[in-house]
Amino acid sequence: MSEKDTTRHVTGEDEVVDLCRELIRIDTSNYGDHSGPGERKAAEYVAEKLAEVGLEPKVFESHPGRASTVARIEGEDPSRPALLIHGHTDVVPANADDWTHDPFSGEIADGCVWGRGAVDMKDMDAMTLAVVRDRLRSGRKPPRDIVLAFLADEEAGGTYGAKHLVKQHPDLFEGVTEAIGEVGGFSFTVNENLRLYLVETAQKGMHWMRLTVDGTAGHGSMTNTDNAITELCEAVGRLGRHTWPVRVTKTVRSFLDELSDALGTELDPENMDETLAKLGGIAKMVGATLRNSAAPTMLGAGYKVNVIPGQATAHVDGRFLPGHEEEFLADLDRILGPRVKREDVHADKALETGFDGKLVDAMQSALGAEDPIARAVPYMLSGGTDAKSFDDLGIRCFGFAPLKLPPELDFAGMFHGVDERVPVDGLKFGVRVLDRFIDAS
Repeated sequence: MSEKDTTRHVTGEDEVVDLCRELIRIDTSNYGDHSGPGERKAAEYVAEKLAEVGLEPKVFESHPGRASTVARIEGEDPSRPALLIHGHTDVVPANADDWTHDPFSGEIADGCVWGRGAVDMKDMDAMTLAVVRDRLRSGRKPPRDIVLAFLADEEAGGTYGAKHLVKQHPDLFEGVTEAIGEVGGFSFTVNENLRLYLVETAQKGMHWMRLTVDGTAGHGSMTNTDNAITELCEAVGRLGRHTWPVRVTKTVRSFLDELSDALGTELDPENMDETLAKLGGIAKMVGATLRNSAAPTMLGAGYKVNVIPGQATAHVDGRFLPGHEEEFLADLDRILGPRVKREDVHADKALETGFDGKLVDAMQSALGAEDPIARAVPYMLSGGTDAKSFDDLGIRCFGFAPLKLPPELDFAGMFHGVDERVPVDGLKFGVRVLDRFIDAS
């Protein structure tokens, strides 16, 4: 009689950390043009991992090196509407000299995986791969079809990733009605009896703008009352110091109500300083969803110290709340004044959906099964994600990349920040929650 096979099945929890580390080690820095390494290597890595468990992934290259991977998993009931799980593989650049650990090493230290993309968003990519590979190895079909999309170019607006696929290959998402993606499902510990998990149901729209002022060129030694730099700097200063009025949207109102209940105190949106002070690392995220915003980010003018240039430019990252785009643009023009010409470098819509339905119930049940003090609550993301592109196909999108975080971790500061890292335990928690979520969805 042969010896009993004692080989243990490799689970998603077993391999999620290594998957995350390997993805981080693939440099996919996105500089906003095509000067970076691109996502092709990451797309091929993902395709290989999916093919190993029997899927037939396809790699789509929208521009040399700019590649996305898509695959479909057949569900138990293919007649049901399908679910999309999407993530991006590109990351913002990182300067290794600023980091405690090399940003592309995927090093494990202090209970965390360190590296660029650890939370934005190779963690979710790894959790998705781990769950899918585990389910397919063990023959566990999802209840309905699942489309997996690992996308290029999200950090520059998605033109060469999600937007390309939605415009050129919409058939890939045939039958999809709902989706989950990044920046949601993370925890905020209120006390020992309550942990809120913020699920993204809304996000601000964007106007990335170039501002231009034309003036009179001349010699730097002479008086010039039509100096383009002076005019532009005064306008940018007004914009950067402007206090935008509070506008409470449906999602923010729901979040504040939940937070009021959790903290045992009524919250006044017009006086949030004390409340935000209690929110630790997520304060910046929440505070930015109360108002429209416009942050000057780049300035450019001149070519020689003794020459007054005839033109000056600035770039501004503008974000507007759902339902408030017209107000935002009108206020912007009033603040800048008639001399400043503005043009969009990239613009996209705001999104908002309700916090209801079977998918939301599945999120709450999956979280509660792994964390008995969990309560899922809706919130608005101050930034934007590839959900904007999928909304064009009528897909209802949520941010749900579940992580149980230590209270002391500045989670919001991890995004695009120095020393980005994700807890090892958080990755394993996310795998368990996503697995349960798929069964319940």
